[in-house]
Amino acid sequence: MVVLNRIYTRTGDDGSTALGNGERRAKFDLRVESYGTVDETNSALGLARLSTGDQPQLDAILARIQNDLFDLGADLATPPKEVETSGSALRIVQAQVDRLEQEIDMLNADLLPLRSFVLPGGSPAAAALHVARTVCRRAERLMAHLARMPDERVSDAALRYVNRLSDLLFVAARVANQNGEGDVLWVPGQNR
Repeated sequence: MVVLNRIYTRTGDDGSTALGNGERRAKFDLRVESYGTVDETNSALGLARLSTGDQPQLDAILARIQNDLFDLGADLATPPKEVETSGSALRIVQAQVDRLEQEIDMLNADLLPLRSFVLPGGSPAAAALHVARTVCRRAERLMAHLARMPDERVSDAALRYVNRLSDLLFVAARVANQNGEGDVLWVPGQNR
């Protein structure tokens, strides 16, 4: 259980922060940037959900994802060891990735086929979901970079999760646009 009695600790006043294992890192460290951008994705989803209340199924999916994003942040904030014992740290698991894939397929089933790229916009919910999608893609880029750094590790499940999540957010934006009927399509060269 998490207990937060004091919000400020003053320990970060020197520009560092503690990881889940107690190790101190600079606040601009790539691992901190990664889980910070996951947190930013979560905040963008919270904003998007202000406009998805009329779509309870979509809103429920997004609520579950917000909880998963705290799991992902905890995963990233605690660098994996070479050998981990079961339950030693909270990790994203394949079942969470599988659930995203099932939800993508379910949401996508009723969408109009795409004949062009979609411009971010349409309804307020769709626009907000596109913002969340692009923040998620930034988190994915940071995590992929972190995973390739010497002496750093990111689990394969975490990388798969963030990749699927951006796909789900794209599909969710189309659902929020009346199942694609309200999509704003790109017209190549329209303004030449």
